[in-house]
Amino acid sequence: MGFFDHLEDLRWTLVKCVVAFLICAGLVGYFLHEFNGLLLWPLQKVQAEYPKAVIDLGTTSIMEGFTVVIQMCVLGGLLLAAPFLLFFIGQFVSPALTPRELRMVLPVCFAALILFLCGSVFSYYLLVPSTLRVSVEINEMFGFVMRWTPGSYYSLLTWLVLGVGASFEFPLLIVLLIYMGVMTTAFLRKYRRHAIVVIFIIAAVVTPTPDPVTQCLFAAPLYLLYEVAIIAGRRIERRREAAQG
Repeated sequence: MGFFDHLEDLRWTLVKCVVAFLICAGLVGYFLHEFNGLLLWPLQKVQAEYPKAVIDLGTTSIMEGFTVVIQMCVLGGLLLAAPFLLFFIGQFVSPALTPRELRMVLPVCFAALILFLCGSVFSYYLLVPSTLRVSVEINEMFGFVMRWTPGSYYSLLTWLVLGVGASFEFPLLIVLLIYMGVMTTAFLRKYRRHAIVVIFIIAAVVTPTPDPVTQCLFAAPLYLLYEVAIIAGRRIERRREAAQG
């Protein structure tokens, strides 16, 4: 293909990605009430645990409700369209890949999707309610009146769910580096203690509350994934050694 043929192919790839996103965002907007009920589950769970606490959401500006609707449609559309976007991008770059690289694309994309979903579900069911509980208890301890806004709640939910989902991708990156020969499992074992410190730093950055319980709750699965990456990487090294021997 010539240069302008590649540009034309890229243009159609972008058009398909935009159309997929708009359709998914439209679906979120059409089922906005049901989608919002799903997003409110962590808050409703904590409300049931603290019946005396008044933690209803309330807007503080005229356009806040509109901003929340746009945020839900955009982020929800991106999440729903992500598999289609990856597929279209994969179609575009596949002619430039070798047969060996093509065999890696599907497993890597599938593993990335599974890890992201696991991280998002873990955050949605455990970290978000835990963060809300800590906030409620601190406010009750000081006798503060809680005036939570939809913007602050959905921003917290987005940051935690997407941030934890993205953090769960790091073992896949480690395995890819081992596969390419950039990193070794011996290096990972040697600097295991340093990795634990880095994991707790990531947990401190991603989790909005400074309480050690929430941070440890997040750091524990990250360290487990680190060990899983070492095991998977060692299998790759053994296969490489067997092929070379």
